[in-house]
Amino acid sequence: MEEAFRGIADFVRDHQAWAAPIVLVLAFGESLAFISLLVPAWGALVAIGALIGAADISFWPVWIAGGIGAALGDWLSYWFGFKYKEHVAQMWPLSRYPDLLPRGEAFVKNWGVPSIFIGRFFGPLRASVPLAAGIFEMPYWRFQVANFVSALIWAAALLLFGDVISLIVEWLWRAV
Repeated sequence: MEEAFRGIADFVRDHQAWAAPIVLVLAFGESLAFISLLVPAWGALVAIGALIGAADISFWPVWIAGGIGAALGDWLSYWFGFKYKEHVAQMWPLSRYPDLLPRGEAFVKNWGVPSIFIGRFFGPLRASVPLAAGIFEMPYWRFQVANFVSALIWAAALLLFGDVISLIVEWLWRAV
């Protein structure tokens, strides 16, 4: 997996025009229920964030693409949960992680709308919270507002984390 992400980062470095579309797809996959459990793409997003300063890639289009991709992934997860309520827990790969959906349900019930925001930043919750919000019929517009705001903040956090790490490494390289 690490080798694939390194290849993606190398491709983005060599073909900067593809940075935003690739980040959109990676953020979508990272936020989509089922897929994010199998292919955690956050490492590639941080690596692409490191290229922002190092390869002089414009932050704004990449950030917007990441936010839109993440929000679309969560929206589709919400819709899937809303549409297939009773059947979701029996579907693979959630059937292999029987505690994931109840944890998401408890989180959504305890925290309400802030659960969407908080869940975006915590690994397995990222996949299960929007699904649980759909299953338990969180009001659509409340979900969407929290979804898009948290997606933009999450994308900025990952990309800026990579950018800051690259600046620190560059500074250390010059200092040593």
